[in-house]
Amino acid sequence: MPDPYQAGLTILSRRELSTAQVRDRLARRGFDPASIETAIQQLQRNGALDDSRTARSVAHRSANVSLYGRNRVMRELRNRGISQNISTSVIEEVYSEIDEHDLSERALARRLKGPIESLAEMRRLYQYLIRQGFDGWLAQSILRTHTTQPEVNDDNI
Repeated sequence: MPDPYQAGLTILSRRELSTAQVRDRLARRGFDPASIETAIQQLQRNGALDDSRTARSVAHRSANVSLYGRNRVMRELRNRGISQNISTSVIEEVYSEIDEHDLSERALARRLKGPIESLAEMRRLYQYLIRQGFDGWLAQSILRTHTTQPEVNDDNI
């Protein structure tokens, strides 16, 4: 049977993964839990496995390429098994460099085809921004600047 450390290196050579993801992949390959933990520790010691680096990479890509807000990135990091402390710290770091208003405008531009002319369209776009990970107050603020309906308010959306 191959060495779990070497298998871990092979897994990590393809893409950046969290400790939990590597642990899961090694378990699926049939390695016993004790050898997996030894391999994980060795991978962490030599710098091949680093949850902070993984979180930073995911957060930068999610914000700058996918145009996701903080909430979506937090969910993505937690789904990868990255701890709450690391996730929160990295998100604060990455989003301190980003204008979230501009980010939400760019995300909205992917779906917006002109001025928002109906309440149904407003609601659809609001839900889109929420799914993208933006806070409700920010989504409402952005959408209000694109509507032709003066009577649209926070209670309508």
